[in-house]
This record gives sequence, structure tokens and C-alpha cells, in this order.
Amino acid sequence: MEILPLLIGISIVAVIAIAGIFVWAVRSGQFDDLDTPAVRILTDEDESPPSG
Repeated sequence: MEILPLLIGISIVAVIAIAGIFVWAVRSGQFDDLDTPAVRILTDEDESPPSG
């Protein structure tokens, strides 16, 4: 039972770190556009237009 306060402390630090990373990701715009990356793979931007 002596390890219980240590595990609780580590858990609290982990939750605070994960929450901080999530808030940073939301503020930096990581979740702004979820549809474009899924559709972008369907377009052929690498090919040049026909020359004739």
C-alpha cells in the first residue's frame, strides 16, 4: 500500500500532460479540417496535363 500515493501522483501528472498536449493540438489547428486529407489522396496532382 506504500506505492499507492506514488501511483496516484504519477497518474495525475500523466493526465495533466495528456490534457496539455490535447489543448496544444486544438489551439494549433490540428483538428480544423478533417475532410480534406481523406479526399486529397483521390486527386492526381503529380501528373502533368496532356500536351496535345
